[in-house]
Amino acid sequence: MRIDILTCLPDLLESPLNQSIVKRAQAKNLVEIQIHNLRDYAIDKHQKTDDYPYGGGAGMVMLVEPISRCIESLMSQRQYDEIIYLTPDGQKFEQKTANRLSLFKNLILLCGHYKGVDERIREHYITLELTIGDFVLSGGELPAMVVTDAIVRLIPNVLSDETSALTDSFQDGLLAPPIYSRPAEYEGMKVPDVLLSGHDAKIETWRYEQSLKRTQERRPDLLE
Repeated sequence: MRIDILTCLPDLLESPLNQSIVKRAQAKNLVEIQIHNLRDYAIDKHQKTDDYPYGGGAGMVMLVEPISRCIESLMSQRQYDEIIYLTPDGQKFEQKTANRLSLFKNLILLCGHYKGVDERIREHYITLELTIGDFVLSGGELPAMVVTDAIVRLIPNVLSDETSALTDSFQDGLLAPPIYSRPAEYEGMKVPDVLLSGHDAKIETWRYEQSLKRTQERRPDLLE
């Protein structure tokens, strides 16, 4: 898989892309992630990427030219399955969306900034708009990293145990059950006996019941 991230703040993305699972996935050549500085595609010597909105009002708007030039350059080299814009008014990003995107070969993630991008970019290029929640951040860089991390960990052979991702919260519409590790008892707090029984069927039944209980208590909307 290849993921191209378009941003006017590339330094904000460098550290997260070189840590943990995402770093290992790149080292294994399971994913290629490229960061593109939109200032490199600006049409003036000052590398300007924003300007005041037509019609007046507060805030700045990301210019159409740098974004268009960057996307056109990438599209001339390969075909993209989705061109995604990270924006507060996009579709809520969920596990099912991550599952679907993880099956694709080439993705573009456009990080919004200021008041957003010129609407002509959204109309002409964008195929999917995503938000990570009903709140506003300074830019789309952090949401882009959330989406990238959620997708990359689903790619086969990225995780050492591929079944791990399949037992995460939301994969079956439920929250994950409680989990425990060693020691079996700590300061009077004990691991449930069933998890120490070695009886696989009973353990799976317990886990399902606990998942259902936790979902009913914390996220009943998921059961609807």
